[in-house]
Amino acid sequence: MTRQILVTSALPYANGHIHLGHLVEYIQTDIFVRFQRMRGHKVGFMCADDTHGTAIMIRAEKEGTTPEKMIAEMSESHQRDFAAFGISFDHYGSTNSDANRAVGEGIWQKLLDQDLVAEKAVPRLFDNQKQMFLADRFVKGTCPKCQTPDQYGDACEKCGTAYSATELIDPKSVFTDTTPELKESQQFFVKLEPMQEMLTEWTQNSGALQTEVANYLLGYFLGKPLQDWDVSRPAPYFGFEIPNQPGNYWYVWFDAPCGYIASTVEWCAKTGDNADNWWRNENTEIVHFLGKDITYFHTLFWPAMLHAAGYNKPKRVHIHGFLQINGEKMSKSRGTFINASRYLELLDPDWLRYYYASKLSNKIDDLDFHSEEFVGKVNSDLVGRVVNLASRSAKFVATTGLSKQYPDDGGLFAKAADMSDTIAAAYESCDYREAMRLIMTCADAANEYVDQKTPWTLRKDPDKAQELQDVCTVVLNLFHQIAVYLTPVLPTLAKKTAALLGDDITSWSQASTPLVGRDIAKFQHMMTRVEAAKVDEMFTPEEVAPSSPTLEKEPLAAEITIDEFQKIDLRVAEILAANEVPEARKLLQLTLGLGGDVTRNVFAGIKGAYEPDKLVGRLVVMVANLKPRKMKFGMSEGMVAAAGTDGEVYLLSPDSGAVPGQRLH
Repeated sequence: MTRQILVTSALPYANGHIHLGHLVEYIQTDIFVRFQRMRGHKVGFMCADDTHGTAIMIRAEKEGTTPEKMIAEMSESHQRDFAAFGISFDHYGSTNSDANRAVGEGIWQKLLDQDLVAEKAVPRLFDNQKQMFLADRFVKGTCPKCQTPDQYGDACEKCGTAYSATELIDPKSVFTDTTPELKESQQFFVKLEPMQEMLTEWTQNSGALQTEVANYLLGYFLGKPLQDWDVSRPAPYFGFEIPNQPGNYWYVWFDAPCGYIASTVEWCAKTGDNADNWWRNENTEIVHFLGKDITYFHTLFWPAMLHAAGYNKPKRVHIHGFLQINGEKMSKSRGTFINASRYLELLDPDWLRYYYASKLSNKIDDLDFHSEEFVGKVNSDLVGRVVNLASRSAKFVATTGLSKQYPDDGGLFAKAADMSDTIAAAYESCDYREAMRLIMTCADAANEYVDQKTPWTLRKDPDKAQELQDVCTVVLNLFHQIAVYLTPVLPTLAKKTAALLGDDITSWSQASTPLVGRDIAKFQHMMTRVEAAKVDEMFTPEEVAPSSPTLEKEPLAAEITIDEFQKIDLRVAEILAANEVPEARKLLQLTLGLGGDVTRNVFAGIKGAYEPDKLVGRLVVMVANLKPRKMKFGMSEGMVAAAGTDGEVYLLSPDSGAVPGQRLH
């Protein structure tokens, strides 16, 4: 039966670029989406930039721009990075949109109608030096639960406890490193206790959450009366002002998840659909993917908002762990905080998609990017076990094509086809690690077949042409079958496979039907091996050009045109003779050979830097069309190129292989 599935990834914050940690989630989600599309289901994949909050406002102020301009530029960057990694959103919006304001106002009104909003004065942390109330993420201190230092003012990254910033031990402003004072602020709250029974039932019995998440919520939140949720922030604040409450703005965690619905509204406006068909239709499965650091926002606050407003609650919230690099937390100081754009400068995005897939299970365990493992796994699995199947067989049937009937392969294709449901179940449960393991067993069986049949040997015997065609038909079908199974992970490989075999991969069922009696294209290279040096280079901090004392002493000259530059005739020359000029303090007399019998007499200011007899035979660069100049010691017919400052002199020499008379271009 065809399912209707609305899938979301958590909204990336518009205050920074996409990095490898973000991509764990977006690649994971995209694999799920592509798999569901291949199964024939109706899928909408929504995302947007999370654009509101004090951080955006302050960064824009520092950069001398507006928040609107800054988030527009960041949205371009985010979408460019996502596209490069093959993330196939159906719509990518922004929480700073008219659609999102309308969704937020609609939910707010429903909360008011049900008397689920309270207003009260509460103490909040105020930075006297900055003269502003501090948002949760602008306060750091010691966790009141586990005493871990350097934690933000909303939740502890170590123990997961959520708290108010006012509960932090020894809080400090991240702006001024001063101790903020408590100051009363008029705030608006959503009452959660009236929805506690509903939330308990949904989190514990709906099957929407992983077991460890359900237990975590029961232990920390649902086992005691739920506190009202503070959903407003006083000016100055970049966000949506609360209707009829001037100077008060929705807290970013109120309007950010509304972006899921708003993006659906915008998508439906383009496609002629209706957002209620996705968010108020009981037959729609809403699936959220998100990191463990924002668990309680999506599993307590968000379902409460949805319930109050009459929207569907998620059928599934899949939570994943953090990314570590070589066993340690991502760190800018260690050079392991890698932006997506930096990765793309050096490495293939499909490599990362596969590597993440091979390590992601349906648990909340942290994922470790280990450099050596990354190189080994990609080179061994993708190049050695998968792509190698095509490269070892396609060239032998480039002219004959595939056999008209599928040959006897000892049951290999049928056995792999029988694994279709098992592999699909692993994808469905987000246990991609298990899916990759199963697929690689198919690849191992196919490679064993190749090693037994040795098509490279068969091609040497003209009498075995049919056997060669049959063997290669089997191998290419096993390769195609594996490519179908890997399509959710490796869409680029799927396209290259389609180009080779003339069969676009669009359906999961294609793994169960062999291809026969068709021409194939000339084999084109499908994937390169990972170079360990490139991975190491990715983790090497990019050098920032230092200030140049040399340029300060000798600033760059005024620009010239290419036509002006081309008037200078630079030639390779050989020093045939070098003699001192006794009456000159800095000059040596050089006889330069330009090939054949052509020579030039040049006086060069390199005395003291080089011994004349050691210069003979050396290749140098000379300005060959400089007008001859009459000097006290004779006629100088050119100039040799040298560099240096503060009395130092270094002759410029061409690489070995250059010959006298050659022109520099």
